[in-house]
Amino acid sequence: MVMLKDILDELPPDRQEKIAARTAELISEEMTLQQLRTAHHLTQQVMAERLKVRQETISRLEKQADMLLSTLGSYISATGGELKLIAQFPDRPPVVLTGLSSLQGSPMEKDALPESKPRRPGRKAKKGSKK
Repeated sequence: MVMLKDILDELPPDRQEKIAARTAELISEEMTLQQLRTAHHLTQQVMAERLKVRQETISRLEKQADMLLSTLGSYISATGGELKLIAQFPDRPPVVLTGLSSLQGSPMEKDALPESKPRRPGRKAKKGSKK
């Protein structure tokens, strides 16, 4: 039986490099935040220290499906990367969205916590309320 590794080993070095690069690209296209963090050998605690938040916040962020772009940008930056947004259309090449330079610095704690309904200014909390 012929193994794939044997076939790849017989290819010219430049072809092997292209295959390895594309393989890495395909693997990297589908990663969760947790997988991205662990691929960079980072713990949630290290990420929390870099982002000046609690470890629990990192845990919640990694489980969230929806977050602020600035929060995602800060997270990516803490792993050593740079967030770029690309819009893809069926009738044209991909478009890199610009003008989103301030993708860092959001209140990550707020983004990771459930939304609470703010009280209107000037209103007192009801007796027995925890607010």
